[in-house]
Amino acid sequence: MNEKSYRFAPLGDASKKVVLLSFDDGPKEKEMLTSMLDTLDKHSAKAIFFVNGYRAKENPELLKLIQERGQTIGNHSWDHVELRKKSKAEVQKQLGDVQDIVEKETGERPLFFRPPFGAGGDVGKQVAKDEGMLYMTWSNGSLDWDLKATKKDSQLVIKQVMDQLHPGANILMHELQWTADGLDSLLTKLSEKGYGFIDPATIEIKS
Repeated sequence: MNEKSYRFAPLGDASKKVVLLSFDDGPKEKEMLTSMLDTLDKHSAKAIFFVNGYRAKENPELLKLIQERGQTIGNHSWDHVELRKKSKAEVQKQLGDVQDIVEKETGERPLFFRPPFGAGGDVGKQVAKDEGMLYMTWSNGSLDWDLKATKKDSQLVIKQVMDQLHPGANILMHELQWTADGLDSLLTKLSEKGYGFIDPATIEIKS
């Protein structure tokens, strides 16, 4: 992963024409999450689900569901706060508590961290590294969260992603119903453009 643009380059002879799928702010609702997992399975696609600790505490069974379905859990802080405005101790707690609850429920600690609002600051980067995680924001924003831009319309979400598409794109999406509704169509369009989907397990994480 390029640490400035947060897009991905191939290792060895792997294809350049791939994207990383990621979904923030869960885990929320079983029905919606299951729909997304079913769609990923349909397309033989892997993704990172960046979870918030308070939601994980409310829905620990959904952490297990993500893992059981062969997807990857990432750390998105406990309370979805702007970490660059917090002290190092506060950042350590925000990240560490998520690491702990995910490990408690799944037996594994997340290897990927995405700061809320893409604003982790230098402290966030260092704490993530200390926790053994790869820090990332995104290189392709779907704007599914921005109601002015996409208006809860899955077709507008898809358009945002396709308009920004590039090899190695790190695609930011969220656990939102309109994103779930459009996911099958989006993955179909990506495949028709010749794109594959990065398996998070193949991403190089430097210590």
